Amino acid sequence: MDRLLAMEMFVRVVETGSFSKAALEFHTTQPTVTKQIAATEARLKVRLLNRNTRGVSLTEPGALYYEKCKSIVRDAEEADSVVQLRQNQAQGLLRVGTSVAFGRRVVVPLALEYMRRYPQVQIDLSFEDRYVDLIAQGIDVAVRMGKLADSSLGARYLGANPWAMVASPAYLKKHGTPKRAQDLSAHVALIYSSVVGDEFWRMHTPKGEPVTVPVSGRFRSNNLSAVLAAARDGLGIALMPRYVASESLAAGKVRAVLADHALPEQEIHAVFPSPKLVPGKVSSFVAFLQGRFDEGWWDA
Repeated sequence: MDRLLAMEMFVRVVETGSFSKAALEFHTTQPTVTKQIAATEARLKVRLLNRNTRGVSLTEPGALYYEKCKSIVRDAEEADSVVQLRQNQAQGLLRVGTSVAFGRRVVVPLALEYMRRYPQVQIDLSFEDRYVDLIAQGIDVAVRMGKLADSSLGARYLGANPWAMVASPAYLKKHGTPKRAQDLSAHVALIYSSVVGDEFWRMHTPKGEPVTVPVSGRFRSNNLSAVLAAARDGLGIALMPRYVASESLAAGKVRAVLADHALPEQEIHAVFPSPKLVPGKVSSFVAFLQGRFDEGWWDA
């Protein structure tokens, strides 16, 4: 027997003065309510209600039991309300995961803006370039690049992350500017080593033809800021996300190479542990991110 349900039924029988009225409130039958009360009396070995043709009345033990049950039912309702309110509102600690470069350059300013808008939310921001198990690490929402592999996660598409090929004016003046994708084989490449197959650069020609070019160079790193620094220093040609190179491009520290070729893009998603019963703080953060990665966001 569900003891809390039995208490709720008992309270409503007392307050309505009727088994049938209580049954209507619980969307059940009058015999079901009667059996619940009888089972409670049998368990307690005491009569709680006097029944007659005019209705029901409390016995002395029943009056004591009613006061306690009323308090318990009220506390249970308040507990439900507190949890539901917290579930639906943007408040509490929000644990956010993201990659290092994207997190530092893009997610941090967005997270700070979100916190100004939602002062009841605290953010714990984690940076990891490796794949992180959201549930094992206690992450509420992560911003991820590329195709999603785990279909059990909740996810929202945010936008695209385009890449750019860049080199410093000094390098291009000394070594010449590539005109075709195939020209890259004769140039020094600065390789971002976190990409699978990093020694092969893939793109499409202006005519839409796919091209894969083998590249090599003296410098490689799994840190995008280091690759950009090497490009600005004139050490070679780099392929990297546009948002990393955007400021340097605007300042003339580097120039776009093969700008008429279509370079790879990555999908950007917000992912969270489950698509069901999403907490309000997660829903509001994801909604806040949507629309922030429209065309040209990398230059904003």
